[in-house]
Amino acid sequence: MFFHYEFLRNAFFAGIIIGFLAPVLGVFIVVRRMALVTDALSHITLTGIAFHLLLSQSVVFLQALNPLYMGMAFSVGGSILMEKLRHVYKHYQEIAVPIILSSGIGLGVVFISLADGFNNDLFNYLFGSVLAVTSADLTAITAVLVAVTVLLLLFYKELLFLAFDEEQARVSGIPYKWLNFLFIIMTALVIASSMRIVGILLVSALVTLPVAAAIQLSKSFKQMFIYSIIIGEISVISGLVSAFYLNVAPGGMIVLIALSILLLVIASRKAAGMGIRKLRGRKALEWKKA
Repeated sequence: MFFHYEFLRNAFFAGIIIGFLAPVLGVFIVVRRMALVTDALSHITLTGIAFHLLLSQSVVFLQALNPLYMGMAFSVGGSILMEKLRHVYKHYQEIAVPIILSSGIGLGVVFISLADGFNNDLFNYLFGSVLAVTSADLTAITAVLVAVTVLLLLFYKELLFLAFDEEQARVSGIPYKWLNFLFIIMTALVIASSMRIVGILLVSALVTLPVAAAIQLSKSFKQMFIYSIIIGEISVISGLVSAFYLNVAPGGMIVLIALSILLLVIASRKAAGMGIRKLRGRKALEWKKA
């Protein structure tokens, strides 16, 4: 029954793509301690969508275009500006994030108020909606998947080097400025693509929660990728299916499932650690008695 409707099939396939892309880039984002960047770019994406909805009231041809494209354009522009600001404030690079975040919120509020407040489209972008995923959305998300996958395969080693030691990467001659721009643009595209399923307010959770759980389970960087993708896919698929049958917002269910997995992993790790300590204590006691 779930696959009986076209919009549900679109949402399912889009969710699988996002469940792969968000955790894969999330690994680099978490390792580079850039988790707050996702919040800033998600809000600037909302600004682009609100701007599109505002312009479409007076510009007829925009009504036929997907607002997601304007959101992607704003997200990419915001990511480039953020990277520029990081170079302007060399010793205070983290200030670039709140500048873009606050600017995005401010512009978004102005555009929304000029467009006569919230409408159903903006609400769907905020919290995600399986009903809102169209064939055009699926096509755009698939294009992002192909582009990001190709770029990651081509520049995996360089991006990995930058993630762990940016200073050493600079000394070694890697074009770090260009690669940083490339990475932040990829992040912007993935975040803009994810909002149809998860929503703008929750997209950062899908980027970080699977990675947070994978860190507890993995013993290597490659394992972190694998576990992040598995947890991301489980969260997205389970969240979409349960949201359909429970008639709730899919973004919230996806995040709750990802959070539940994280808490379960942390609890199991603690329980395993306590068990090991007890076993060691018993062995030490037996050794003393002997």
